[in-house]
Amino acid sequence: MSASSFRLLVKNATQVVLVCRNGEKYLTRNGMQTLAVVENGSVVIGHDGLIKAVGSADTIESQFKGAKFDNVLDASGMCVLPGLVDAHTHPVWAGDRVHEFAMKLAGATYMEVHEAGGGIHFTVTHTRSATEQHLLDGLKSRLERMMRAGTTLVECKSGYGLELDTELKMLRVINSARKSLPIGISATYCGAHAVPKGKTMEEATQDIVAVHLPKIKKLTASGDLQVDNIDVFCEKGVFDLNSTRCILQAGKDMGLNINFHGDELHPMNSAHLGAELGALAISHLEEVTDDGIAAMATAKTSAVLLPTTAYILRLSPPRARDMLDAGVIVALGSDFNPNAYCCSMPMVMHLACVMMKMSMPEALAASTINAAYALNRSHAHGSLEIGKQGDLVIINAPRWEHLVYQFGGHQELIRYVIIKGEIVYENDKVLNL
Repeated sequence: MSASSFRLLVKNATQVVLVCRNGEKYLTRNGMQTLAVVENGSVVIGHDGLIKAVGSADTIESQFKGAKFDNVLDASGMCVLPGLVDAHTHPVWAGDRVHEFAMKLAGATYMEVHEAGGGIHFTVTHTRSATEQHLLDGLKSRLERMMRAGTTLVECKSGYGLELDTELKMLRVINSARKSLPIGISATYCGAHAVPKGKTMEEATQDIVAVHLPKIKKLTASGDLQVDNIDVFCEKGVFDLNSTRCILQAGKDMGLNINFHGDELHPMNSAHLGAELGALAISHLEEVTDDGIAAMATAKTSAVLLPTTAYILRLSPPRARDMLDAGVIVALGSDFNPNAYCCSMPMVMHLACVMMKMSMPEALAASTINAAYALNRSHAHGSLEIGKQGDLVIINAPRWEHLVYQFGGHQELIRYVIIKGEIVYENDKVLNL
């Protein structure tokens, strides 16, 4: 290999956490118990941004003797993990809702805030009036913050327009961020996030199916937009089961992955519907039934659990253990939005362990390979295996578990974030443990 050159060598890491080693597209409970880890390992990433080798430091040193590397990082005393994947965010909006946090702390429920003109409708008003540039500036700063916390692939939803022009504005902003930032983005059309004021649920459904989706299809075909997933907020007082089915099926017929909000505040049989439609993912699921869990396991529909939401709204957290025991593919997301303002997947993993009784290996698998599966990207993301994208998080700690254990400690722990073999974040303020 003497004549070969590569983009990056990360060598001599105390631990390299592969997560998977056999090309698994997802892990269920048994596979999540013991993740694939190489002690004293190295990783090689090529100029195409893909992983060329991962294994013991000695093996890689002899295999690549004489090879040239654009960059060499000595990770002695550090741990290397796959880049984290955030499977559920709402990062495009204007107008924060810090005032509503006070209302919730005083006892107001999510739906009470919503009915008082707050919640989604407050954000919709501000997002409709914001310029595209203002929204893009806000999105970029939030995505950069996520990246500094170790996220290298993120799902980004529209859904604060509820009418065509603003939904398209949001999708254009997501598209611009995809082109100008290194972080990977999976774009979701979420025009059915709420019923817009002045419309009935039936009218809103008809508008989405007859007006929004055909326009998005046209813009996608012309290359002006890239949209990957379709989402609906299936909830009592928002979109019922029939409307949800109608919108999701129309999106699926256009080639979009179904990835929707279900069974959050009331049991709506969303899990059954998702399984029936072949949904890739359903988020929230605080109120899912046992039958719904079984249906999701059979259909291989992933459960994207959002512990931040349960924490902030003081809801009973989703039943992660029951889902894992039933064989459901469990993923995690931050649910970053004006209601649940959290950019950090390490904090999400910690909350998942404490509030939902997940183990640390389960939480990491849920934030890597399974979150990638929920976005239909686990062939290229979510584990450190040859041929996958070279996205890494390197932490200054002797064991990888510190990233989960140190609640809110990621800012001092994360030494490098790497996407496609390029260092996108280097942290000089790392403290030694």
